[in-house]
Amino acid sequence: AEREDIALWRAQEVGVREIAKRLGRSPSTISRELRRNASTRTYRLEYKASTAQWHTERRAKRPKTAKLVTHHQLRQYVQDKLSGEIVTAEGEILGPTGPIWDGKNKPHRGDREWVTGWSPQQIARRLPLDFPEDESMRISHEAIYQALYVEGRGGLERKQSWHLRRGRAKRTPRARTRQQAWAHVTAETVLEKRPTEVEDRKIAGHWEGDLIIGLKRSAVATLIERTTRYAMLVHLPRQAGYGQIRPTKNGPALAGYGALTMKDALAKSITHLPDQLRRSLTWDRGKELSAHALLTKETGLPVYFADAKSPWQRGSNEHLNGLLRQYFPKGTDLSRWNATEIAAIATAMNNRPRGI
Repeated sequence: AEREDIALWRAQEVGVREIAKRLGRSPSTISRELRRNASTRTYRLEYKASTAQWHTERRAKRPKTAKLVTHHQLRQYVQDKLSGEIVTAEGEILGPTGPIWDGKNKPHRGDREWVTGWSPQQIARRLPLDFPEDESMRISHEAIYQALYVEGRGGLERKQSWHLRRGRAKRTPRARTRQQAWAHVTAETVLEKRPTEVEDRKIAGHWEGDLIIGLKRSAVATLIERTTRYAMLVHLPRQAGYGQIRPTKNGPALAGYGALTMKDALAKSITHLPDQLRRSLTWDRGKELSAHALLTKETGLPVYFADAKSPWQRGSNEHLNGLLRQYFPKGTDLSRWNATEIAAIATAMNNRPRGI
């Protein structure tokens, strides 16, 4: 559709910058479009939308053979710069040998092979300086990244990705980079909106909560009242089909602490409390409580989220979780405890002597 507009405006002798302004594009983008996709069989370069679209579809045909596959000298140059190998006059390669490639993701920091490797952008910028006369010795940094990350692209060994700045062997999906880390935290649920009476701990009914995570994605929710220090443990059993249904993206949360499962479990534990003890709940920014609006609607308990990386804003709950590790050690499967046993542990915590 944009190419049709460009062809119409060019026939009306509209300038490149005016076209770019109307389409919301860069003038260089319009200039490149007119130069690359114009008709070449006429006396002068004429821009036609159908011809421009044909040129674009022709160039986009895949698969294409990567340049690093066919150009041996360029491939060797890129590999040497990525690995940062230093070769003596006698041809001896200096530097550590590093770990053996096992086909998995990035290694530990201590296992990184070499620290003198160049980034793909540095390599792409250096090629015109080292080979000013050889136009074939040119490659973009994106082509180097694709040779490392895209399956079947070829040209470079996958272990060369260890030499990148981040050391990743897989590229982060673009959709993941666009996600909001705490999209469930709204302006009404930030900690600044919490009533000021919570700070002095004189009025009961204000709670702090979090999860204790165990082995195999098992979890137990912990709640503590800020004034009386009364603790409650919420049993989070795994859902039907866990371990049998293969996990899928955006599929059902079967581990036991999905948003809706978490909401139902908290509502079941809180509804038996009187209204005077349901004044507020402060949680960290975990997405297990992303259904907080439904929880507030069902129980009347407003939910507030602490600031990012600020555990001291929920100090009582953090202290409780540390004490509970005596009963739920790290690295153990929390699903082996049933609701009755978890309630007994909560009773033991509430009956403990003060100051412990």
